[in-house]
Amino acid sequence: MISRCLTADLPRHVGTHVRVAGWVHRRRRLKSVTFLVVRDRSGTAQVVLRSDVVPPPEETVVEVRATVTANPRAPGGVELTSASVVPLSEPASPPPFDLYRPAVSASLPTILDHAPVALRHPLLKARFAVSAAAVAGFRSTLDGLGFTETHTPKIVSSATESGANVFGIDYFGRRAYLAQSPQFFKQALVGVFERVYEVGPVFRAEPHDTARHLAQYTSLDAELGFIEDHRDVMAVLREVLAGMAASVAALGVAVPEVPAEIPELHFADAQEMLGKDEPDLAPADERWLSDWAVREHGSEFLFVTGYPMAKRPFYTHPDPARPAYSNSFDLLFRGLELVTGGQRLHRHADYVTALGGEVADYGDYLAVFAHGMPPHGGFALGLERWTARLLGVANIREVTLFPRDLHRLTP
Repeated sequence: MISRCLTADLPRHVGTHVRVAGWVHRRRRLKSVTFLVVRDRSGTAQVVLRSDVVPPPEETVVEVRATVTANPRAPGGVELTSASVVPLSEPASPPPFDLYRPAVSASLPTILDHAPVALRHPLLKARFAVSAAAVAGFRSTLDGLGFTETHTPKIVSSATESGANVFGIDYFGRRAYLAQSPQFFKQALVGVFERVYEVGPVFRAEPHDTARHLAQYTSLDAELGFIEDHRDVMAVLREVLAGMAASVAALGVAVPEVPAEIPELHFADAQEMLGKDEPDLAPADERWLSDWAVREHGSEFLFVTGYPMAKRPFYTHPDPARPAYSNSFDLLFRGLELVTGGQRLHRHADYVTALGGEVADYGDYLAVFAHGMPPHGGFALGLERWTARLLGVANIREVTLFPRDLHRLTP
């Protein structure tokens, strides 16, 4: 058997006989010759056939045995000649739009409705290579900082973390829920590994029908122990962002510079600048503050710290100097909240106080803190938001594989 040769490797095999396999990307029948473009995971290659050969339709899977011939006019500087083409599948049905055209001509609903085929388009597929590279950068950076990757349950027994916006499920006759985050688990695992991270799905039953909300998305979570305060978490996040950006840049994608020190603005100062007195930032506020960070600091990233305790989860550590504010932060990137994080409470008595003594629903969680936990904190980064902002797409669904939202449950 001749081993399969990827199309990207063909220039190294000029003059030899190879076997290429992939999809028919495009076919062109001219008067004197027929051209077939075959696509595999690494790229495309041009196949030269006799004019009387009738090639299979686009997207049919084929095997090509041919000689690699140098031709500076051909894509990649080589083409496949003296070729035989054998279909490996039945003739393919037409795709929902022409996948060989350089631009994507279909609307977003059409792409999402036909995602298993539509995502074969090189431009659409490339977005998910960026997403994969970002995750690789996230993992490699935290591995280098002594973190342990974990995988926690996505089915939980109670909806105690953040209210009613959860998906309830039947669990062998009992009520259970899809997890909104791995927060409780990753805190507990700080007591085991000190530093942990996770890449996994989270579920939010929020009735938002916007270009930036999903019912299921991929969360990049990290938690670390033995910190002074939330700024230690911010420092780790800065390293993670730099690692993710570098990993994506290796694909040839333009990425923003991650400053050595990301500018920081306290929430109270942000409210004063905005001329407001609100407990949270509106989307328009995030855009304004991001523009300010670019103007004043030349940074597309901005930390907003010290959110009011009233708007943060019960496990958030207050600012010792200003107890109404928290040792927490959001990271804004190009006008959008990308990351939420901060320091957590770590003493059992503080949790009892924070919960007002209503601890019945938190027994397993609170037991961890009765057995000794260090000062710790962490963050969560939405992968799809990061990729969408990085690539400048208008809708988060454009960088989500098979999105789930208020209306979409298929494919």
